[in-house]
Amino acid sequence: MLACLLGGSLVTARADLKVGDPLPDLTACKLTGKLPDALAGKVVVLDFWASWCGPCTESFPVLDGLQTKYGPAGLVIIAVDVDDTKSDMAEFLKKHPVSFVIVQDARQYLSDKVNVSALPTSFLVGRDGKVAFIHHGFDGADSTKAYEQEIPALLKP
Repeated sequence: MLACLLGGSLVTARADLKVGDPLPDLTACKLTGKLPDALAGKVVVLDFWASWCGPCTESFPVLDGLQTKYGPAGLVIIAVDVDDTKSDMAEFLKKHPVSFVIVQDARQYLSDKVNVSALPTSFLVGRDGKVAFIHHGFDGADSTKAYEQEIPALLKP
């Protein structure tokens, strides 16, 4: 049985990721793709998506703009694709190229561990490595406004 490390503890059952919880050890979750070398001290947006998700299509340009705008200040966006096949993910990315990190969770180990129940779902993680905000779904201007308030607040020293 595969297990992800969550806060240094072995987790083999579903563990809802809540505000205040530490970001799981992503390297222990068998994701396909290259994760950033170090996330310590960074603000992270961990965004779960799929190629068939309409709101994900809307959120990608917003997330890409946020990465461009706030990346130099320490923002790292990691988009976790939950498609079953790499070809579905690749086809989506041809139509919607982005500058942030893309990894795949085809067997949905990580998405199950953190209990992703809607797509997209984004976890905003502060420099301390703990979840500060959670967004279920993407609601255009309202979601964009929330990101534009939350990310700068998390980036403050």
